[in-house]
Amino acid sequence: MDDRIRRRTEEIERLTLSPNAAFSDAGGGRAVFEEPCPIRTAFQRDRDRIIHCNAFRRLKHKTQVFLSPEGDHYRTRLTHTLEVAQIARTVARSLRLNEDLTEAIALGHDLGHTPFGHAGERALNDIFKSFGGFRHYEQSVRVCTTIEKDGRGLNLTYETLNGILCHTKGTPAETLEGRCVRISDQVAYINHDIDDAIRAGVITEDDIPLEIRRHFGNSKSERINKMVWSLIENSHDDIVMAPEDRAMFDRLHAYLFDSVYLNPKAKSEESKVFGIIEGLYNYFVKNTDKLPQEYVHILNTDGKDRAVIDYIAGMTDTYAIQYYENLFIPRSWHL
Repeated sequence: MDDRIRRRTEEIERLTLSPNAAFSDAGGGRAVFEEPCPIRTAFQRDRDRIIHCNAFRRLKHKTQVFLSPEGDHYRTRLTHTLEVAQIARTVARSLRLNEDLTEAIALGHDLGHTPFGHAGERALNDIFKSFGGFRHYEQSVRVCTTIEKDGRGLNLTYETLNGILCHTKGTPAETLEGRCVRISDQVAYINHDIDDAIRAGVITEDDIPLEIRRHFGNSKSERINKMVWSLIENSHDDIVMAPEDRAMFDRLHAYLFDSVYLNPKAKSEESKVFGIIEGLYNYFVKNTDKLPQEYVHILNTDGKDRAVIDYIAGMTDTYAIQYYENLFIPRSWHL
């Protein structure tokens, strides 16, 4: 097979994308050299590898905000990921950035998230503190480089890994595509978490401070449109909103934190998460022979604590609960 299709796509990138975009034929490459795909660009290949990996599929059974909600319409970590990708691609296309890189980063940004959302992350961070702590964005990179494909990793490009690592805290990503995902992640979760909180009866639309509603509108679609438009209009050398929009955005985030993320109704079950995570950790550290075969290479190279943390972090909510119940909850005696 010749590479005419890929080269044509790379040429189209050069002709149509912004000079500030990341070009797929001029990236930092992969940790392990591979011959380029004759059809797909490097960033398209990254996106496809992420979509087909095990960790991506497990996101459908991982908590976003509400633990084990009753009803089919609450967000999961997977639907959150898809909403981030949609918003980020809209912004990237409007700014003539590389949509393929943007989508790859967005789809991979939460691969390392724990069961039970940020409650699970805090639990693993407490357990692993003496080893440097646990942060889901670092774990997402670890999934891509060390855990997937029995330790061989997905061998993603430098730009995709950098965007995943920098999607939430610390130093911004080196590419505008990575920075686009970072703010799109915030836009997505603020708006869909409000949507889910209203569905759960935790807040109502009218509870949102009037000044914020007047600024961004009275519905999710109005808010997202205003935020996305602000990003498109004000982003040049960086991805930013207008100062007045950013200030109101931060006020909305603060309101959501106080009214939803710390709301007893939304977080009533979180105290149980720490018991489940700790119980599983203590069991597997003492019984490393029970770890799946694909974690043996981590056990041999990085030690039992790291292998156990990696295994628990990859669990879905339902799998963690079922495993805990099988280990620690007595079963009924059937005569």
